[in-house]
Amino acid sequence: MLLDNLNNHKIYLASKSPRRRELLAGMGIDFDILTTDVEETYDPAWSPEEIVMHLSRLKLSPIDMAQYDPKTIFITCDTIVVVDGQIIGKPKDKADAERMLKMLSGNTHTVYSGLTVATPQKQLTNYRATDVVFETLSDDMIQYYIDTYQPFDKAGSYGVQEWIGRVGIREVRGSFYNVMGLPTRLLWTMLEQMCL
Repeated sequence: MLLDNLNNHKIYLASKSPRRRELLAGMGIDFDILTTDVEETYDPAWSPEEIVMHLSRLKLSPIDMAQYDPKTIFITCDTIVVVDGQIIGKPKDKADAERMLKMLSGNTHTVYSGLTVATPQKQLTNYRATDVVFETLSDDMIQYYIDTYQPFDKAGSYGVQEWIGRVGIREVRGSFYNVMGLPTRLLWTMLEQMCL
């Protein structure tokens, strides 16, 4: 099984996201954290798919992989939210979070995650897209959620696994875990390909 094969590799998750850490641990994979800081730049003419794949690869750029054992595996991921053709990232403050949630209210948006799995010799990059349908959120619901959950570190100003997801989301079309920030089934498949 893949988990047995992965025991022969040192695995690093290059992410500051507690949700990605939780999801990767939940897959039964032993890993360490390697945080990288990069300026997330991209061509605004690119498609959302191109953007998230580029950003996931970009997060590898500060790592000098030649210093690592050939069996080392690095995992990076980047997630964006697109609503009405507009990319919305993490909110700057409470007013920005409120603005974003009002955009999502009663609307369908798409969550894109770009995923890169790499060793010093090989690199794979792919993405997943998931449509999320929100019911109409009242102002009281939006205020309660922001005040209680402080969603300032989340793309789109919400966590699907939190209160707002339980009471406000009508439908998720695609990977639920992608909306949390890590398309776990895609990652499993890519790790299988990497370990062949």
